Amino acid sequence: MIVAIDGPSASGKSTTAIALSRELDFLYIDTGAMYRAYTLMAIRLKIPLENEMAVSALKGQVKIELVNRPEGMLVMLNGEDVSKEIRKDYISKSVSIVSSYKQVREKMVELQRKMGDNQAVICEGRDIGTVVFPNADLKIFMTADIKERARRRQRDLLKLNINKELDEIERDLAKRDHLDSSREISPLKRAENAVLIDTTFMTFKEQVNFIKELILAKNEGKF
Repeated sequence: MIVAIDGPSASGKSTTAIALSRELDFLYIDTGAMYRAYTLMAIRLKIPLENEMAVSALKGQVKIELVNRPEGMLVMLNGEDVSKEIRKDYISKSVSIVSSYKQVREKMVELQRKMGDNQAVICEGRDIGTVVFPNADLKIFMTADIKERARRRQRDLLKLNINKELDEIERDLAKRDHLDSSREISPLKRAENAVLIDTTFMTFKEQVNFIKELILAKNEGKF
C-alpha cells in the first residue's frame, strides 16, 4: 500500500507521516529531506545555485539514503549523516531553487520510486500524489493557516537552538509557497482525488488518528 501526503511547509506532513509509519510499520520516505541533502552538497561544493546546469550535473555524484531508526530517520549524504544540517535556515532558504530543476527532480523521483518498490510506504512531499506516486492507494493534502504554520516552524527551529522572529518565518513561508506552487516542473498542488485536511485547529494526535483511520478504511476497501 502506498500513502501519498502532500502539502506546504509546516503543515504537519513530516511529523504525522513519521508517527503513522511507526504505528503501522510502513516505510517512511521524506522527499523534502532528499532535496535538502542535494542542496547541501551543491552549497558545500560552492556551486552557484542559480546555475541549473552545474547543479543538475551533480546528480551522478549524489548518493542519498533514508535510514528509518526507532529514534528517528537519518538522512545520509554520500555516507555522512546530515539529518540536522539539512534543517538549518540556509538550506530552507535555498532548497526551492534546487528542487525546481527538471533533472534534479527526475533523479529524486527515480530514487523515491525505487524506495517504494514492493512495500508499504508513507511518502510525503509536494508532488507525491501528482508525480511520484500518481497511482497511490490513498492521497492526502495537508494544509494549515500560514500563521499557525509559522508558529510550528518557530518551535522546530528553537529545538535546533535557532531564534527567528515569527514575522520573518511567515514571510519565508509565503515566499516558499509561491515558489513551490508556481514552478513549471512539478508544482505544489492538491491531487484531484486527494483528501483535503486542514490541520490549523487539530492537535498532533488528532491528525495522526484521523489519517490512520483513513488508511485502515482504505485497506479494508471501505472507500
